[in-house]
Amino acid sequence: MLGDFFSRAIVAGIGLAAVTGPLGCFVVWRRMAYFGDTMAHSALLGVAISILLSVNMTLGVFAVAALVAGALLLLQRQNTLSTDALLGILSHSSLAVGLVLVGFLTQIRIDLMGFLFGDILAVSMEDIAIIYGGGAAILALLALYWRPLLAATVSPELAEAEGLNPEVSRILLMLLMASVIAIAMKLVGVMLITSLLIIPAATARRLSATPEMMAVAAAGVGVAAVVGGLYGSLTWDTASGPSIVVAALLIFLVSLAVPTARLFGRRESHGA
Repeated sequence: MLGDFFSRAIVAGIGLAAVTGPLGCFVVWRRMAYFGDTMAHSALLGVAISILLSVNMTLGVFAVAALVAGALLLLQRQNTLSTDALLGILSHSSLAVGLVLVGFLTQIRIDLMGFLFGDILAVSMEDIAIIYGGGAAILALLALYWRPLLAATVSPELAEAEGLNPEVSRILLMLLMASVIAIAMKLVGVMLITSLLIIPAATARRLSATPEMMAVAAAGVGVAAVVGGLYGSLTWDTASGPSIVVAALLIFLVSLAVPTARLFGRRESHGA
C-alpha cells in the first residue's frame, strides 16, 4: 500500500490531522492563532540554520520554534510592548531572517516553494515514521496533561487556586506547538501550518458539546480535509498543501449551515 506516493501522502496526512485537531482546539480556545503563525514563520529560519549546521531539519525547526516561544515569554515579562506587537516583530523578522539566510545558501539547491507551501506528495517512509512517532508522543502528553491544560485555559486564576501552574501549562503548550510545526512543515509548508491547526478546530467548536468531543471532532474534520484535499489535488492537478486547506475551509463553510442543536441538542462555549 505504501509503495505508491499518493497512499503515503494519505497516511501521512491522516497522522498529522489526528494531532493538529486536538492541539488546534487549545489554539482556538486560547486565541493563539497569531502565535501559531509566528512559530510557523520561524520554521523557515530553522530550515536555514539546520542546513548551515548540517543537523536534522526536524530537530532544527523544533529548536528554533521553541527559542522563538521562549523569546516571546521573556519579552512579555518586560511589559514594554503589547503581545500582538511582539508577535508581529518575531513573526516577520524570523521569516525575513530565514529568507535572507536561504539566499546565502547558493551552493545548495533549496525548494523554497516546497518549504513555504509544503509537498505532501513527496513524503517518504521516514517522514511517516517521524509523523506517527512524534504525533503519538504529542497526543500522549496532551492526554496526560489534559486537565491542567484545560483548567489553565478556562481560568488561570482558578487553576492556580487548585494547585496547578498555568505558566507551566502555557510553556508545555508552546513546546507541543513547536513539535507539530516541526513535523508538519514538509507536508503543508510554513504558510499553511496554522490553517490546519485552526480551521478544523473552529469547525468542530460549533458542533461539539464538550471539550473532549471537540478535540475528537477536530481530528475528524482534519482527516476529512486531508483526504478530500488530496483527491481534489489529484483530480484537478492543484497544489496539494493549499488544496487541503481549501477542503478544510469548505467543510467549515458547510458547518455554518448546520444547526448546532440538530446535532447535539445544545450550544456551549469552550475555554477562552
